[in-house]
Amino acid sequence: MAAVFQEDLKNTSRRIFDPQDRMLVRLNRAFLISCIVAIAVDPMFFYLPMVTDEGNLCVGIDRWLAIATAVVRSVVDLFFLVRIALQFRTAYIKPSSRVFGRGELVIDTAQIARRYMRRFFAADITSVLPFPQVVIWNFLHRSRGTAVLDTKDRLLFIVFIQYIPRVVRIYPISSELKRSSGAFAETAYAGAAYYLLWYLLASHIVGAFWYLLSIERVSDCWRDACNEFPGCNRIYMYCGNDRQLGFLEWRTITRQVINETCEPQKDGRAPFNYGIYSSAVESSVLKSKDTASKLLFCLWWGLANLSTLGQGLKTSIYTGEALFSIALAIFGLILMAMLIGNIQTYLQSLTVRLEEMRVKQRDSEQWMHHRLLPPELRERVRRYDQYKWLNTHGVDEEALVQNLPKDLRRDIKRHLCLGLVRRVPLFANMDERLLDAICERLKPSLCTEHTYIIREGDPVDQMVFIIRGSLESITTDGGRTGFYNRSLLEEGDFCGEELLTWALDPKAGVCLPSSTRTVRALSEVEAFALPADELKFVAGQFRRMHSKAVQHTFRFYSHQWRTWAATYIQAAWRRHLKRKAAELRRREEELENEEGKSSIRTTILVSRFAANALRGVHRQRSRRAGAVNELLMPVPKPREPDFGRDDY
Repeated sequence: MAAVFQEDLKNTSRRIFDPQDRMLVRLNRAFLISCIVAIAVDPMFFYLPMVTDEGNLCVGIDRWLAIATAVVRSVVDLFFLVRIALQFRTAYIKPSSRVFGRGELVIDTAQIARRYMRRFFAADITSVLPFPQVVIWNFLHRSRGTAVLDTKDRLLFIVFIQYIPRVVRIYPISSELKRSSGAFAETAYAGAAYYLLWYLLASHIVGAFWYLLSIERVSDCWRDACNEFPGCNRIYMYCGNDRQLGFLEWRTITRQVINETCEPQKDGRAPFNYGIYSSAVESSVLKSKDTASKLLFCLWWGLANLSTLGQGLKTSIYTGEALFSIALAIFGLILMAMLIGNIQTYLQSLTVRLEEMRVKQRDSEQWMHHRLLPPELRERVRRYDQYKWLNTHGVDEEALVQNLPKDLRRDIKRHLCLGLVRRVPLFANMDERLLDAICERLKPSLCTEHTYIIREGDPVDQMVFIIRGSLESITTDGGRTGFYNRSLLEEGDFCGEELLTWALDPKAGVCLPSSTRTVRALSEVEAFALPADELKFVAGQFRRMHSKAVQHTFRFYSHQWRTWAATYIQAAWRRHLKRKAAELRRREEELENEEGKSSIRTTILVSRFAANALRGVHRQRSRRAGAVNELLMPVPKPREPDFGRDDY
């Protein structure tokens, strides 16, 4: 069995690691940190040479710094050996299986070993060979005077040779981290800090190399002074040769010539033209035994000149110095383009949404100015954009959730909406399945003050459930004369109940119902909207919502039914008052007829006159009653949803 899927790797008896295992990902991060530390430790070997002025002016080696640097490098390299061993036991994805998904894992140890040996084994093993430690160990156990010169030259050569594979080995580790976790830096701040660390590390390397070249430039000045005296041996430039013949002549030269031509004078300047190394000689950093101050000074020099691309450097005509300055400018330009550019990209990603909002506001202002919108409409557009930004911060939540798997999308919607949906009395008594289906289809809706949610007579395309804010619901019963009803909608209320009646009617057509009310926001409103097609689907799939409890809840909280009940009661009360007034008038007329019989003639005349008068009164009463009846007619009873129907 040479290849298996990731889920089958645990069932195998071989001790093979999954490249996307969490523990291995953490180890790879630790290995990457160890590689960065190793790159920072190697330039410390350049700080080992130093100028000593204790009885004799010579170039020596800082023994304690050499021991500490060798120990730290050995510990880091031993830790990286674990990475080399793990590479022989880490499976890799078979290239031919990457047609779809993550592919199959190759778990054959022979194939894994051959692949690693062909790719990065040579760079990894070369980077951990302890050549610098061997050179330091030989120096500490040698007593000859040439040990300083040999140690300096060997360290310079070995560190340069090993620095290339120590940098190259970072590439496979960072690539594995990107493949396993998707991105190296999880946050924008982490990415910016990572590239800033690399910039500081580059400054540390340049500063260390500048320090070593400063030592070499001082040695050049000493050689020129030594060449002026016949028989001068340059071996005395390096410490440890004070007991050999000819040392007294060298000390005489250092006192007479070198102090005058190579050392800084009382004004702080050196007669010899050190060029870009003048600050190292004049600040006496080459003679300092304080490693921390020496390291920080050189780091500052490297950071300052990399940031300015070496523009402040005053070079001499020395060829090596000019080449170093040119390389410094080119290196600084590359770092500025790559590292600083990446840092800027990461930091700009923090404000990308804010910049998008500014661009959108600018486009909106230009469009409103071009279309000559009145100030009232412009202010409403600005207020809505600002309110939407404060609530969403420019993130399209609906698009984010829609790209997720269905099960995960349902759980997220349940977490976000279930508690809010339960606050709506209409949904309080529904079962979990129905609530999950409703939560999955709800869409957030934001409204600013004085925004019309729907107008009377317009088609109702969504049912809105209020979470926060207050709205005004008004109806005139289709423009009926003298009729006006107003109510307030607050948290837990809903509007667009005509849509529920339409959705529960199995014979309903495609045409949406018309709204019987006008709903306007009195303040900033946060709500959930359930579109008509989604409500139709929920009503068709879940007939269990057709219960008496839901029916009574719907009637109680529906403002349409409340308005009908109020007008029905008012009309009944007014009809009662009308019948009572008619009964009183009838009794008064009977009483008057009994007392008014005086004579036949008078009766005939009075009866004729009364008949004419009653005709006029009845005519006026009929006109007035028609108008009153129109006022007393209640609002038509709303259509009730088909709560009793059961298609099961």
